[in-house]
Amino acid sequence: MDILTRKESGVLTIEFNRPDKKNAITSAMYQLMADALKDAEADAAVRAILITGKPEVFTAGNDLDDFMKNASAGVGDRPVAQFMRALSTAGKPVVAAVAGNAVGIGTTMLMHCDLVYAAENAKFSMPFTQLGLCPEFASSMLFPAMVGYQRAAEKLLLGEAFLADEALDIGLVSRVLPAADLLQFAQSQAAKLAALPASSLRVTKALLKGGQAQAVQARMQEENKHFGEMLGAPEAKEAFTAFFEKRRPDFSKFA
Repeated sequence: MDILTRKESGVLTIEFNRPDKKNAITSAMYQLMADALKDAEADAAVRAILITGKPEVFTAGNDLDDFMKNASAGVGDRPVAQFMRALSTAGKPVVAAVAGNAVGIGTTMLMHCDLVYAAENAKFSMPFTQLGLCPEFASSMLFPAMVGYQRAAEKLLLGEAFLADEALDIGLVSRVLPAADLLQFAQSQAAKLAALPASSLRVTKALLKGGQAQAVQARMQEENKHFGEMLGAPEAKEAFTAFFEKRRPDFSKFA
């Protein structure tokens, strides 16, 4: 299975399990995760959620071959949108344990988690402009609010990767740990959450979100509109063609 799920002692663990493809995410994987989150929200036995990958890689982001095969579907209707809606509206605390690369949506999804722990080998990137696209799933709103406009602009406009220490410095992650200790620590934090009163956690999380839920969903819809339009534009076609042809894209011919 490319996505592993297990429930233990009040914690639902969702694990990327496609190491041969660097945990690149397909539509089927998004659907499995969306369904798991929806089930967890309705399951009183689940009191916390943990999302993790492998020690070598969290996720390389979208599986581009699968992504392009489904490009005709509306962005807001795709399983990825179902997953991100479920994650962004989760009432229960969500912990993420990130080792290795967290590319594109691998970084975007962290903005919707409550506690984010990174291994020393973690590497984050949001290369949307490099693909002729724009930010996704409210990252254009959440990231500047989290790290400040200038830092967010540098990461989102240039799309360049940054390492765990910088992610900690700017506030994207809660803590950086040795790779060997990451998962056990994240599991222990999730177990602490699961042992606390569920109602207290639910209310505290809602208060922390500060009534931004509607704004997040509105920004997601706005980004989806732009993203869908840009996905069919010449710049994105050049970027994806270059990727599959293993060459550098040439955007100089586009105004």
